Amino acid sequence: MKSVTLLTTLMLGLCASSQAALYIGSIPNGGIIQDGNLSGWTGAASVSGLSGSIATVQVNLNVTGGYNGDLYAYLSYDGKLIPLLNRVGVGAGDSFGYSASGFNNITLADAGSLNIHSVASPAANGTYLADGRNISPLSAPGLFDTTSSATFASTFGGMNPNGDWTLFFADASGGGGTSTITSWSLDIITAVPEPINVALGVFGGLFLIGSLCRSERLQKLFGKTQTAEVE
Repeated sequence: MKSVTLLTTLMLGLCASSQAALYIGSIPNGGIIQDGNLSGWTGAASVSGLSGSIATVQVNLNVTGGYNGDLYAYLSYDGKLIPLLNRVGVGAGDSFGYSASGFNNITLADAGSLNIHSVASPAANGTYLADGRNISPLSAPGLFDTTSSATFASTFGGMNPNGDWTLFFADASGGGGTSTITSWSLDIITAVPEPINVALGVFGGLFLIGSLCRSERLQKLFGKTQTAEVE
């Protein structure tokens, strides 16, 4: 039975695996996000050569200058998007949001423990949940108090990862200075099924072990029966 359990575990491990790949995004126009201009800035990352479907995505950002509470950003792909930043800190008690300047090599990922919207001073190299508030950055402050349930996995999970991804940034309120994107990248994790013949081979092994176990039990039973007849 231990052998069967071990083989079952190996089978589950072989039938599904994952792979991750890092893609560097473009920085057009020097990465400058015009102050108080909702037309914004757009960068792109072209993804190719990945097999399997998307399990989740991570976005790495390096932004300098400006006023964080003014910034609105989203990642979009194949008709879907997730807001990464939506005027962090804005809420019923704060119409302007957090005054910190820039995001020093932060990662936005489903593994984050805090939503970036509630982080006044993001730690360098920190990992946070994406803002996820899918409302206009010009919405009434009180609307930002609603907690978002949007995740990278729920937004992009199951999709083909190969294609053109878009990062959009805009400054929704003038007067806070100019923000600049110095770098950004995507970590895309895909779930990759193993070839069917591997799974079939493992199932064949399970069938063989099961047959051997049954044969061994029959031999023991038959041996006991012969012993009883001799006695």
